[in-house]
Amino acid sequence: MKHVFLILLSVAWQLTPSATAMAEERPNIIIMMADDMGFSDIGCYGSEIETPTLDSMAKGGIRFTQFYNTGRCCPTRAALLTGLYPHQAGVGHMMEDRKLPGYRGRIGPNTQTIAEVLRGAGYSTYMSGKWHVTPERGPNLKPGDKYNWPINRGFDKFFGTIHGAGSLWDPNSLSRGLQLIAPHKDFYYTDAIGDNAVQYITEHNSEKPFFMYVAFTSPHWPMHAREKDIAKYKGRYSEGWGKLREQRLAQMRKLGLIKPEWNLTERDRKAPAWEDADMKEWNQRRMEVYAAMVDSMDQNIGKIVGKLKEMEYLDNTLILFLADNGGCAEEYGTWNPAKPEDLEPHPVTKPMRPGEHQTKMAPDFSREGRKVRKGRGVMPGPADTYVAYGLPWANASNTPFRRYKHWVHEGGISSPLIAHWPKGLEAKMNNQLYEDPAHLIDLMATCVDVAGATYPKVANGVAITPMQGTSLRPSFVGESLSRDKPIFFEHEGNRAIRDGKWKLVAQGHDGPWELYDMEADRTETSDLSDAQPDRVEKMAQQYEQWALTALVKPWPWGKKKKK
Repeated sequence: MKHVFLILLSVAWQLTPSATAMAEERPNIIIMMADDMGFSDIGCYGSEIETPTLDSMAKGGIRFTQFYNTGRCCPTRAALLTGLYPHQAGVGHMMEDRKLPGYRGRIGPNTQTIAEVLRGAGYSTYMSGKWHVTPERGPNLKPGDKYNWPINRGFDKFFGTIHGAGSLWDPNSLSRGLQLIAPHKDFYYTDAIGDNAVQYITEHNSEKPFFMYVAFTSPHWPMHAREKDIAKYKGRYSEGWGKLREQRLAQMRKLGLIKPEWNLTERDRKAPAWEDADMKEWNQRRMEVYAAMVDSMDQNIGKIVGKLKEMEYLDNTLILFLADNGGCAEEYGTWNPAKPEDLEPHPVTKPMRPGEHQTKMAPDFSREGRKVRKGRGVMPGPADTYVAYGLPWANASNTPFRRYKHWVHEGGISSPLIAHWPKGLEAKMNNQLYEDPAHLIDLMATCVDVAGATYPKVANGVAITPMQGTSLRPSFVGESLSRDKPIFFEHEGNRAIRDGKWKLVAQGHDGPWELYDMEADRTETSDLSDAQPDRVEKMAQQYEQWALTALVKPWPWGKKKKK
């Protein structure tokens, strides 16, 4: 009987795939995300900015034409990581705790991150970049206060920032694992994010598949870039933002991303005509630095893809690239004219000590000890500057759509999405456009699907809110997504529902509903609400029902509606 058992055990061992074989069957998964980047800001989506790596990924993969984020940084990250609408995850707004279930300012115990779910399925899990789903980030935290840091939410290794914004030369809350660290000499955050991702791949144990989350802060303000990258774009924007919108629209139509019948939205009323704009040299410089930041991000994605290829991982790695919201119209650091003494660099006076941690989002001094300069007229790029690229250029980034980050009109929530997976995408889908609407909530479902993972109902004794999205895997073979519910949006009272070809959208918590046929009018220029009041009423009721169940309401701000 003992011999029979040994024979059966031997047969079972031969029939059970080895760990290496299992890793080959299940793909590695990398989600890469840009920060505050508009729909038209990369080459394969119509841009003049040089993004050869992303363009090559698109040529060998799929470009989604109607992929949506949540319109703001931390709600997007909460939705991406958990597969829930951000309010369900506890991050309906920013990192403030407003004492309401949907607005706690941190991902809650009712959630599981992709890393937690995939680690449970045998994946190694890595993160490099911006976290921004917990307010606990100060230098005096105790270990127990870091329960929502990446290492405690499923990631085996983490390098990056806990906070959401800051200098790219000296970011605050820079950490490795659970420890705050200081930047090294010649540090530039975009390069550091890429280098650490490459290191994870190099050190990875190939007997297991891996999941990696690469969250760039480019091209979020402040406009910081290396001079060699800025120089590539010198003079590129001398014709201004209006001409740039026209050029991008033409290219997007040529690529098939935008239908000829969709109108270009009017130039934002807060953006003057280029010929009427003052400070043209400064305005050009702002966009030159922005372009350099996108370019630098692509260079670092190139390093990651190159390492995957070198390690022979690329063919069976699913890479998803997207942006967290539309172009940002915030004029951070430029509301007022610069003081005359801030137009030129200040002398070195207060250098930081070696190993000293940066604690401020907007430092008063650069690490080398120069006063940080702000204001209209300050030429961005170096570490002693802190300005944004501004509303007129954001208007161009979001070509051809309306509005920006914060809003849920198309300019605020439309994102590129490139899916690249040589072994998992049918060859017929290479360089194809995919038109089914999709959303961040679908990324968890996609990862669970392709990894063969199980999404838990209970974790750590807490009931886990069910996934809200649907797997994008059908798109990899050219089939339609199996979505049985509309897609919903809310941020700062701005709200929308997308159901098939119809979109109902409103600006502000008490703004009127607008109705658009997205097949005929994706740019939202012809409001049909007066012509179809019944449809408006039906969709508005759907939204209200969702808002109550998804913890959007009660509101943390705004007027209370009269009973």
